Amino acid sequence: MNLKQSLIVGAIALNVLAGCTNTPDEIVVAEQSAVEAQYNEAKDLLLQGNYVRAAEILSALDASFPFGPYSHQIQLDLIYSYYKTDNTAQALASIDRFLKLNPTHTDIDYVYYMRGLTNIKAAQNALQEMIGLERFDRDITEHREAFNDFNTIINQYPHSKYANDARQRMVFIKDFMAKSELAVAQYYMKRGSYVAAANRAQYVLENLGDTQQLEGALEIMLESYRQLDLDELYDNTYQVLKLNYPNNPLVN
Repeated sequence: MNLKQSLIVGAIALNVLAGCTNTPDEIVVAEQSAVEAQYNEAKDLLLQGNYVRAAEILSALDASFPFGPYSHQIQLDLIYSYYKTDNTAQALASIDRFLKLNPTHTDIDYVYYMRGLTNIKAAQNALQEMIGLERFDRDITEHREAFNDFNTIINQYPHSKYANDARQRMVFIKDFMAKSELAVAQYYMKRGSYVAAANRAQYVLENLGDTQQLEGALEIMLESYRQLDLDELYDNTYQVLKLNYPNNPLVN
C-alpha cells in the first residue's frame, strides 16, 4: 500500500473509530463519506488542471475501493487523468479493463473515444512535435488502433456526442495512413523493389482511395509498371491518372 492509499484508508478508519458504537450501516456511511471527500478533492484538482495529483488520488481510490458507488466515475476520471499526463500505457490499460468489466456502461462511447485519443497520443513522437516535422515512414499501429476505436463509435454509437469528432479524426488518420503507405512505397522505389512499391500503392488505391493521396499512389504504380515492363498495367494506370488528374506532368 502506498502513502496515498494509506492516507485514504486511515481517514476512513478515523471516521469509523470516532465512535465505538457505530452500527454496520453507520460504518458504511462513514466509509462512503470519506471516499466522496477524496473523490471531490480529485475532481477539484482536475478542474484546476493538476492532473498528476488527481491521478494519484484517483488511483488510490480505485485500488482501495474498486466496487464502491463511485467506482465507475473514479475509473473514468482516472483514464482522463492518465491521458492528460501523457501516461498512455496506464490509460490504455485502464481503458481495456473498463471495457472488459463494463461492456454495457452508459458512457462506453466515451471510453472508446478516449482510447482513440490515447492511441493517437501514444503514436506521437516528442521530438517530431518539437521541431514540427511529420514522419510517415514509421510504424502506424497506434493510428490503426485509433481509427478502429473511432470507427466503433460511428458504427455502434452513431448518436453519440463524440460521433462527429470521431468521424473527423478518422479522415485525418486515414490520410496519415495513406501517406505512410506511400512513404514506404517510395522507399521501395529507391531500392528498385518495384513490385513491392506497386503493391503498396495499389493498397492505397483500393483501401484509402478517398484520401488526398490517390494521385501519388497512381504515380508510383505508373512508374513501377514502366520499370517492370508491364505494358497493360501501365496503360490502364495511365488512363486512370489522366482521367482523374489531367494536369499531372506524367500524362502530359
